Amino acid sequence: MDSRRGNIVSLGVLVSGRGTNLQAILDGCEDGSIPARVEVVISNRPGVPALDRAYAKGVPAFVVEPGEYGKWPGCKPAYERKLVEILKAHGVELVVLAGYDRLVGETFLEAFPMKVINVHPSLLPAFPGLNAQKQALDYGVKVAGASVFFVDLTVDGGPIITQGACPVYEDDTAETLSQRILEIEHRILPEAITLIAQGRVRVEGRRVKILPAPQAGQGKVEPPGPASLAGTCGGTGCQNNT
Repeated sequence: MDSRRGNIVSLGVLVSGRGTNLQAILDGCEDGSIPARVEVVISNRPGVPALDRAYAKGVPAFVVEPGEYGKWPGCKPAYERKLVEILKAHGVELVVLAGYDRLVGETFLEAFPMKVINVHPSLLPAFPGLNAQKQALDYGVKVAGASVFFVDLTVDGGPIITQGACPVYEDDTAETLSQRILEIEHRILPEAITLIAQGRVRVEGRRVKILPAPQAGQGKVEPPGPASLAGTCGGTGCQNNT
């Protein structure tokens, strides 16, 4: 990733629903707590609140529906080529899946190797896929949480960047637990973006190592280029709609 603009990383955000994680990113970029700028938002569904959140901040937003390119999953390569075209046209360096409800494929990940991250409402590798909060309750765990990870071709199986946990209460429902986990997502997703923008993320096999912050007077750490992130993993998508 290019640091010529003072470590301000260009983001593209893919959404499908409410856009609360998108809002956390937009707010963090605006107040300077995230050293990044959202250049474009793309939704695979028209009329979702996430689009309104982008419009309210003056961020270009597009709707690209898979059905415009044929029947799923046969249309996936053509659909993803369109996504890549838009993201590249807006100079995107890091792609964030924020409640995007499609699994990304090879076409997308080849265009953005080790530059796609996602957030999932569980402490991965536990409870990947849909309805993770209900999965956690049904299993009887005492601690739940959320994870941010580099996307690959597995379902929520890429290298984990950050995680956050919360207790599971005896009277929790899927809805109450989901809300508590969502608050964690709003914290750890901006944290992961910040770590990547600061060049403090290094992937070694399945492990993501977080490098120390630069000391005063040392200047900023250069954001990682392909050599520092690539060669170990690629990209997924969880169906979360947050």
